[in-house]
Amino acid sequence: MRAAVRALLCIWMALAMTGQGHAETGYDLWLRYPPLDAATVQRVAPRLRYVVAEGSGPAVRAALEELDRGLAGLIGLAPAHARTVQGEGGVVLATAGSPLLQGLDLPLASLGREGFLIRSVAIGGVRVTLVAANSDAGLLYGTFRLLKLVQLRASIDALDVRDAPKLQLRALDHWDNLDRYVERGYAGQSLWDWQKLPGYKDPRYTDYARANASIGINAVVPNNVNANADILTAPYLQKVRALAEVFRPYGIRIYLTARFSAPIEIGGLRTADPLDPAVRAWWKAKANEIYAAIWDFGGFLVKANSEGQPGPSDYKRSHADGANMLADALAPHGGVVMWRAFVYSEHNDADRHKQANDEFVPLDGSFRDNVLLQVKNGAIDFQPREPFHPLFGAMPKTPLMLEVQITKEYLGFATHLAYLGTMWEEVLQSDTFRPREGRTVAKILETPVKSRTLTGMAGVANIGTDVNWSGSQFDQANWYAYGRLAWDPNAKAEDIARDWARLTWSHDPAVVDPIVAMMLESREAVVNYMTPLGLGHVMATGHHYGPGPWVSNLARPEWNPTYYHRADANGIGFDRTATGTDALGQYAPEVARRWGELKTVPDSLLLWFHHVPWDYRLRSGETLWDSLVIRYDTGIATVEDMQRRWAALEGKVDARRWGEVRDFLAIQRAEAQWWRDASIAYWQSLSKRPLPAGHLAPPHGLDYYKAIRTPHAPGNGK
Repeated sequence: MRAAVRALLCIWMALAMTGQGHAETGYDLWLRYPPLDAATVQRVAPRLRYVVAEGSGPAVRAALEELDRGLAGLIGLAPAHARTVQGEGGVVLATAGSPLLQGLDLPLASLGREGFLIRSVAIGGVRVTLVAANSDAGLLYGTFRLLKLVQLRASIDALDVRDAPKLQLRALDHWDNLDRYVERGYAGQSLWDWQKLPGYKDPRYTDYARANASIGINAVVPNNVNANADILTAPYLQKVRALAEVFRPYGIRIYLTARFSAPIEIGGLRTADPLDPAVRAWWKAKANEIYAAIWDFGGFLVKANSEGQPGPSDYKRSHADGANMLADALAPHGGVVMWRAFVYSEHNDADRHKQANDEFVPLDGSFRDNVLLQVKNGAIDFQPREPFHPLFGAMPKTPLMLEVQITKEYLGFATHLAYLGTMWEEVLQSDTFRPREGRTVAKILETPVKSRTLTGMAGVANIGTDVNWSGSQFDQANWYAYGRLAWDPNAKAEDIARDWARLTWSHDPAVVDPIVAMMLESREAVVNYMTPLGLGHVMATGHHYGPGPWVSNLARPEWNPTYYHRADANGIGFDRTATGTDALGQYAPEVARRWGELKTVPDSLLLWFHHVPWDYRLRSGETLWDSLVIRYDTGIATVEDMQRRWAALEGKVDARRWGEVRDFLAIQRAEAQWWRDASIAYWQSLSKRPLPAGHLAPPHGLDYYKAIRTPHAPGNGK
């Protein structure tokens, strides 16, 4: 045994020396598997000499390949593959009912289909590390967790780890068009090279699936919610089938966004009325065709009657009518419908904040059991800060899944560091008070409406063809955080950030601690220099790049930033109390009372729910006007603090990634100043107040900022 360990250390030293000149790009994400230090190798290597795997299914093979890859990188040698337990130091992968588990008292029944157990046990009198589950997918998840423990240098001598996902459907939604343009994408083109599929399966698809499986994502929607019906045609289904074949070993089912008018556009019908027998028959036949090509197809995601998309309202039918038609077509195959609740209409004069509630709450209980209503974290549109959506808790008879946006459409695109784990934790831990205190959004998501209904969460992907996948090194953290929170909505954003930093950058606390500090303060910095005190949707219109609070000339009122802030000479903010639109009336009384009173509403939501005078005094004693200016400058100061922290890490992380982050932080600092100066110039043109002492006036007049054009801004819908 000692000789074997010495041999491993020699191999490790050679690998470590070879890796010293390796320029990292970010491609490996949090699955870098860099060589461990010699002391850790000496400690863990004797426990990882060989592996025994029951079964040979695709997921088991994927688990074995990951063990080989991970341990070869971490300790310098892949484990030997054995048929039976051969002595100390084995890793055993086995599912319930395996002869390998005879005589062991294991709590597998409580772990569900995807849960896993990692435990140090004796099999045949020999001590091994056991990864056990009820399915091959559970074994794969357990294998990734074991490798994570090794990479984080945890002790593996006496393991007893049990884990299972709290949510069943954990989806990654790509807003990718078939021409490879990514709507709200800031990381290059779409991954999906439809022209080369199905004949060529890019190896990057496998690495994408590995990354998703490592954080528990089990569903992928490759096409945009603003859908093209062609994805449902036979040639494209063969291409989708090829992707499904790549994803399947990693426990990932593929779904498609279905365009509601597809029966007209590709089916030759004259209507898409969901109650028309011919339309229903068309969708049933289309579902049969899809499942003939992709036996484990997951189902449909649908955006209907929103932002110009077709839907059942075109035929004076309800959203339940439309969703149930598709659900009935999928039900014989076990498929589900994810029906988006993001709806607002140019024909509806009601506060946009209220429209989804008004439309969906009366339909509670009328959806099929295989329909999940996909609800954004807030009622407007993925703003830097929004209160939780009032639909959470308002539809107790309907399965709701949370939708968050991993890509940063409203938070500075790829160049602004904004860790969104803190945003999502804020939403998930919000108390809806429905039906009682303590009923958080997370608890609503975790609790099935019925025993046979699904639970879930969806994230709008930030992934593209850039070598680092997400457009920036730190945006990888949002992909990672989404997966972790979809697995466990009660996970803590700080713990997730620390794991990601250790896996992605370094194990050295002198590196990890400042990176985590930067991450935890980053989102609030963006809120401060973009949308302080509860402002929202004040970005330039269309691409949403840069400030545009003055825009008021677009055709639909709710497309204009002035609709959301309602600033004038007297004050600023949107009155959503009972004296205004009464959007607060859609929340539980306890929530409505707290947010509806100026003395109890948090400063962070003040202008979201109240129109207040410029000289209104906050609980801090500052006037609203002074506080607004101070917060803009606080946001800039936080970015400068992040720059200082990062500069101190030069030489402690690899030069290529360090330089990229340095440059992106410089862009963020400059654009935070742009946001601050343009916004203050506009607000001051209305308020006519002087800036508080010590705060500089914008260097240019308002017309200068209004004249700025950014035609190069990426990601706009087309």
